[in-house]
Amino acid sequence: MTSWLIGWAIFLTYLLGIVSAVLALMSSRTSQGAIAWIISLVTFPYLAVPAYWIFGRPRFYGYVLARGERDSVLRRVLAHYRERVEPFITKSQEADIRAVEQLAMMPMTGGNRVELLIDGEATFDSLFDGIDRAEDYLLIQFFIVRHDALGIELKQRLVRAAERSVRVYFLYDEIGSHNLGDGYLRDLAEAGIEVSAFRSSRGFRHRFQLNFRNHRKVMVIDGCEGWLGGFNVGVEYLGQHQRHGLWRDTHLKLTGPSVLGLQEAFWEDWHWATGEVINLAWTPRITCEENQNVVIVPSGPADRQETASLLVQHAIHSANKMFWVTSPYFVPDQGVQDALRLAAMRGVDVRIMIPERPDHLLVFLSAFSFLPDMLRAGVKVYRYQPGFLHQKVMLIDDVAASVGTVNLDNRSFRLNFEITAVVPNKRFAAEVRAMLDRDFASCRLITLQELTSRPLWRKLVSRAAYLLSPIQ
Repeated sequence: MTSWLIGWAIFLTYLLGIVSAVLALMSSRTSQGAIAWIISLVTFPYLAVPAYWIFGRPRFYGYVLARGERDSVLRRVLAHYRERVEPFITKSQEADIRAVEQLAMMPMTGGNRVELLIDGEATFDSLFDGIDRAEDYLLIQFFIVRHDALGIELKQRLVRAAERSVRVYFLYDEIGSHNLGDGYLRDLAEAGIEVSAFRSSRGFRHRFQLNFRNHRKVMVIDGCEGWLGGFNVGVEYLGQHQRHGLWRDTHLKLTGPSVLGLQEAFWEDWHWATGEVINLAWTPRITCEENQNVVIVPSGPADRQETASLLVQHAIHSANKMFWVTSPYFVPDQGVQDALRLAAMRGVDVRIMIPERPDHLLVFLSAFSFLPDMLRAGVKVYRYQPGFLHQKVMLIDDVAASVGTVNLDNRSFRLNFEITAVVPNKRFAAEVRAMLDRDFASCRLITLQELTSRPLWRKLVSRAAYLLSPIQ
């Protein structure tokens, strides 16, 4: 009897492995990922089947795209919002901008003020000042919130805002903020603040969606001012961490109609997490004399297209003279790698800035498997020296720049909910270039000799780490 049960268990395990392999073949977003999953599912189903159902799901199912066809309540609200924002939409004749709008499923708006925030002190001074000025509501979302000195200051300011009768909605990623603690969240809730985890695995049907993250960092006050960028909440982002030391990061403050794009992304995330449709102000407000154009580009695993990867590829192909990009995690997919090499071959000044000090070892090692080909094509790769580099910035031809949360790796391209602000403005691009010029002055250039002279064992480790990149 026992041997009969064991035989059936083995048969069912291999059958499930084959079924899972077929699903991987039909749904994996990359050929590399499909091949890796199929081989492991057929060969080692005991380990691979549970791993596939946790890490191998290609899309985030169940997330309601308010801009899509699936939810009439959200669609009706957004229809009114889009009507109100129509006077502020900038009709661009440039194909490059139209492509970004199509990826974003949002229009480019004018009448905005864009402020570059460099490093932690400037960023958190701006964020905290915004919290203190909120009058009606405050939307706040971070991937990581720590219960340290900076996290406590954030909590105190949010509580004071709630005491002024400001409606506060606090959204966090339960994996990124796993050490936050019940006491911190309870203090917020007791102050009348609406608190929710993003809950990627919400409900029985979505219980295996454990490998997806909400990596967005967004704050909106009263529908007229908004922030996004690389910063989470923790003292290490102020450079107060022994391991990382100086923390180099970039954030962005927006004022004007583009803030409604940030608000829309938060609104959809909150609806997924809680099922609620919160009542917000959707009438654009011009509160500044500047007139900068902005496109907000939300991206994530619920999108019909690989929005983040396509956005980066589009930016590279749009460059005629220069394309500079910074990312703490640099393991781009084949499409981005090919675009970078081709841009360098046609004479574009392609520069990539990555950290000298690793944060995630496997991601750090993965890059060394393909960097030699990049350098041979003329791509220049720099490693930032003073501390840890965490900013996510692109500069295109001194005419456009972007700041957001997207890293150049598989997780940001396919597994994370992200958000980016694209600013096609020469003055803003000049500010970004000046900032990056200072950063490159603190970098060292990687040479081909440095990479090719590594011992064989290090090359093998780098290649193995690269093969694991689809689930990192």
